[in-house]
Amino acid sequence: MEHLPVMLTEVLQQLAVKPDGIYLDGTFGRGGHSREILRQLGVNGRLLAFDRDADSVNSDYAQEMCKDHRFQLIHSCFSSLESIVDAQGLHGKIDGILLDLGVSSPQLDNPERGFSFLRDGALDMRMDVHAGISAAEWLANVEENALIKVLFDYGEERFARRIARAIIEKRVETPILTTRQLAKLIEDAVPVKEKHKHPATRSFQAIRIEINRELDELKDVLQQSARVLKPDGRLVVISFHSLEDRIVKRFIRNESGAKHNPGKFPIREADIEQGTLKKIGKALKASFEEIAQNPRARSAVMRVAEKISVAAHTSVGV
Repeated sequence: MEHLPVMLTEVLQQLAVKPDGIYLDGTFGRGGHSREILRQLGVNGRLLAFDRDADSVNSDYAQEMCKDHRFQLIHSCFSSLESIVDAQGLHGKIDGILLDLGVSSPQLDNPERGFSFLRDGALDMRMDVHAGISAAEWLANVEENALIKVLFDYGEERFARRIARAIIEKRVETPILTTRQLAKLIEDAVPVKEKHKHPATRSFQAIRIEINRELDELKDVLQQSARVLKPDGRLVVISFHSLEDRIVKRFIRNESGAKHNPGKFPIREADIEQGTLKKIGKALKASFEEIAQNPRARSAVMRVAEKISVAAHTSVGV
């Protein structure tokens, strides 16, 4: 089946790709977005992509794209963005950054990765299988209160206490090693089932976020993105659940306009710390036509910000 990159038309529109620009794709995945950005670049354009999943970096389609002299793919996580850009001598020279968050289709489709409760496999859930501990290892040792907090905070799971208690009791009897084990355990623990949603959905999301430090990584990369963009450079972020979107929305809001409101204090406008970004338009969602072709796009939310130039800051002062 052909890979359909989410909100591709909107990505290209919002990045406003310049033929000789320098762009960064922070989540290469199957390379759908990267491939189309490359098509819009001229011979002097450049695209730097990275992904924390070695399977993605070492895939045949990735290696084929790496034959293009304008393209470079690096195995790394979000929080390394600034150091990667610095090493390339590109700090403050990036015209656009794309962050397509969440789990990629290949990760969900491979049962051995342990992301999906619909397929039985090893309970791993790591984006990078060579780093950190697996979900099975984490569940074997996590304290009950810590587990409750993860399920509630990251999964917004109202039955977090029941599920955590069931997991703690079960692991005393036998190790929880597979996705099917965990999904069945959660299903039995939840007293009320939501229509059209598997009872394990929220818990799997929460555990995956914890294992991969996804929200911490997101906060780091947003701050770093604002620093490495050139003036008028664009940041385009696609999120797939409310926790991610809330972080992105808050970050753009906090970085837009004045960071400090002096209220009634006698302070000069020039002394107010200014934000580094300005919000571009409203949040965008996938079209009905795209959702019909690609159901994964249903929950996608895109937010866009632009780096404020130094001239824009200095013109505000008195």
